[in-house]
Amino acid sequence: MDLINQMTVQEKVGQMTQLNIDVLSVGEVYNLKEPHELDPQKLKKALVEYGVGSVLNVGGHAYDLEHWREITVQIQKVATEDSRLKIPVLYGIDAIHGANYLLGGTLFPQPLAQAATFNPELVRQGAQITAYETRASGIPWNFSPVLDVARQPLWSRVFETYGEDVYVTRTMGVAAVEGYQGEDPSSPHAISACMKHFLGYSIPFTGKDRTTCYIPERQLRECFLPSFKDAIEAGALSVMINSGDINGIPVHADKAILTDLLRRELGFDGVAVTDWEDIMKLEYPHKVAKDLKEAVKIAINAGIDMSMVPNDYRFSDLLVELVNEGEVSMDRIDEAVYRILLMKKRLGLFENPTTFSSDYSLVSSDSFSRVSNAVAEESITLLKNTGILPLNPSLKVLVTGPTANSLTAVNGAWSRTWQGVDEIWDDSTKHTILDELKLQSDNITFVQGCDFDSLHNLGAIKNLAKPADVIVACFGEQPSTEKPGDIHSLDISETQIEYFKYLKSFNVPIVLALIENRPRVVRELEPYCDAIVLAYQPSENGTKAFADILYGKVNPSGKLPLTYPRYTNTLVPYDHNHTDKLHTDFSYNAFNPQWEFGHGLSYTNFTYSNLSVDTTQLAAGKIGISIDVSNTGDYKGKETVLVYVTDEVASIAPPVKRLRAFDKRLIEVGKTETYQFEIDLDDIAFVGLDNTWQTESGTYTIHIGNERVSFNLN
Repeated sequence: MDLINQMTVQEKVGQMTQLNIDVLSVGEVYNLKEPHELDPQKLKKALVEYGVGSVLNVGGHAYDLEHWREITVQIQKVATEDSRLKIPVLYGIDAIHGANYLLGGTLFPQPLAQAATFNPELVRQGAQITAYETRASGIPWNFSPVLDVARQPLWSRVFETYGEDVYVTRTMGVAAVEGYQGEDPSSPHAISACMKHFLGYSIPFTGKDRTTCYIPERQLRECFLPSFKDAIEAGALSVMINSGDINGIPVHADKAILTDLLRRELGFDGVAVTDWEDIMKLEYPHKVAKDLKEAVKIAINAGIDMSMVPNDYRFSDLLVELVNEGEVSMDRIDEAVYRILLMKKRLGLFENPTTFSSDYSLVSSDSFSRVSNAVAEESITLLKNTGILPLNPSLKVLVTGPTANSLTAVNGAWSRTWQGVDEIWDDSTKHTILDELKLQSDNITFVQGCDFDSLHNLGAIKNLAKPADVIVACFGEQPSTEKPGDIHSLDISETQIEYFKYLKSFNVPIVLALIENRPRVVRELEPYCDAIVLAYQPSENGTKAFADILYGKVNPSGKLPLTYPRYTNTLVPYDHNHTDKLHTDFSYNAFNPQWEFGHGLSYTNFTYSNLSVDTTQLAAGKIGISIDVSNTGDYKGKETVLVYVTDEVASIAPPVKRLRAFDKRLIEVGKTETYQFEIDLDDIAFVGLDNTWQTESGTYTIHIGNERVSFNLN
C-alpha cells in the first residue's frame, strides 16, 4: 500500500490500462511498419505520461526470440527508468497451444485435442514448455487456459476448450494452471495463467461468438463455475471476463458475477481483465451504457480491474474524470491497483522485469517437439475401422484433400497469427501430414482435389485413384476463431461432400482423416468410409503421430472429449437428461449421435471385468471403485477407463450419467491392469432447488464400459 499511497489518480488509472502493442509501434494500428519496431515517443506517452501498466498482443504476426527480447527490454527500460515510480509493465499474450507468437516456438495440439488424451500430465508438461518459451520471450502473462465448458458445438472456440464435460475441464484446467505457474510464478521459467472466460461464455444460444447465453443459475453453478473454482484453488493469478451477456446482462457490467460471486464467494484475489474492447462494447452493441464514459463507470464499479482498451487512451481519460467527479470511488481504484501490483510482485517483476539472464537453451528444442508429438499420439481418435487400419506400407495410397499438405490446417488458429491462415509464417522445417506419410512409405501419391470451397485437379485424380489400394482423404475446415469463425451449420462443406462422392465412385477403400476446429457433421460420408480418424488440430509437431498411427507404429488411444453430432440441429451432450432421449414414438431411445463422448477405438482389444464398489468408507465420505482391464488383442496399447455415476432418482431430474473419474494406462498384450479409484461423495453431488450443492440419499449406479454396479446411500 505504500506504493499506492504515492500514486496520483492518473498513475493509478494507468496501471488499470492495457494497450495493444500497435499503439506503441511505428505505423498505424493494424498497419504497422515492417519490420516491426517500437516508437520511442509513443512509448514515452504511454508509460511516462499515462503510466500504462500493461501491454498485450503482437503486431500482426509472430516475432523471433531476438525481437521479442528487444521489445520487452525496451518497454521495461522506459517503465522502470523513465517513469516517476518505476513500476514494471505486465506484458500479456495469447499462448493458447504453445508459444504460438514466437517464431520457432513449440506448437502443441490445440486444447480440445489435449483433452482427448485424457492425460492431465501431458497437459501439465505442455503448459510448462509454453511457460518456458513465453518467459524466454520476456512475457510473464499468458491468456490461457480456456476453462469454458463447450456445450454448444457450433461455437467457433470449441477447439480452445477441453470439451463438453465439467470434470475433464476441471482436471485439465488445473493441470494447465499448475504447468504455467509452477510452484513459484516468479521463477524465470513460469508465467501467470489467466482463466478464460468468466463466466458462461461457451453456450451462446445462436451458436455465434459473443452472443447471448441463457443460463439458469443452477446450470451456471453446476456446469460452468466448477472449472474456475478449481483453478482459483490451484492459485491462478488472473481471470479474463466473458465478452457476451448472460440472460441479457453483459458480464462486464454484472457486479453479481464479478464481485459477489468471483470475489466474495470464490475468494479470488487476482486481476480481472476485460477481453478486447469489451468496456467499449457496453455502449454498443450491448447498449447498456449511453456513452463510453458511462460504460467505464459501470464496468469498473462492477469489478473490472484492468481494461484491455486496447487502441487509444479514452478509457484512461474518462476514468480519471469519473474518479474526480466521485462516480468511481478511490477505494475501488485502489482495490484494482493493489491487485495489479500484487500480481506484478507475485511474478517477480519488481526485482526482474526481464529474465534473460536465465538459461533458455531448450527453446525450440527437439525435446519440446517430442512432448508435443506425444500429446498428438495420445489425442488422435480412431472413430471407425473396418480393419483397413493400420496400413501396410506396401499398399499404394492416394493422399488427397484440403488439409493433407497444409501446415496452417494442422496448426489451427492462434498460430503465428490470430486466425492462423497466413501460410507465409509456416515453419518450412516442419512436416505436413503428406510429408510424414511419405516418410512411412514409398507408395504415396498426392493430388489435392479440392480446397474447402472449390474443386480442382479432378482429371488428375482419376488416373491416380484407380490404381490405388487405399485413399486417405484429409478433410476438415479452415482455421478460425472468435467472430471470424462463426458458421451457420456444422455440416462439413458441400465442396468436400461432393468431392468425397467423386472419390467413392472409384470403389477404393477410403480412410477419412478429419482436421477440424469443432465436430463437423459427416453423416453422409461415414457409411462409405472404411476408417475415420479424428486428428483435431494436431500441430506441426503432431503430424508424425498421425502417420505413425495410420501405419501402426503407435496404437491410437484418444477418446472423444465431446459428443460428435450426427445432425447439425441435434446437439445433445452425453450428460443429458432422460427426457432428451424422447423419440417421436414416445420411447426413450432417441439419443443417437454419430459417436458418443468417450468413444475411441484401438488396434487391440480391451476387456473389462470384476467391477466392484467399496462402500465401507461411506461414513468418511469416500467410495472405492475397482475394475480389471485386460489386453486380449495383438498390440500393446493405452486405455482410458472412464467412471460414470448415475443418480437413479433425485429431486432435480438427473442426467443419465456423469463422468466422475478417469485414468489412463499402458497395458501390454495378454496383461491385466487393475484400475482403482476413490471418489468423494461431493463428486456425486448436484446443484439442487436452492442453488446449493447437495448429495441425496438413494440408489446410485457406477458405469464403466459395459459393467454396472449399484449401491445405496442412506
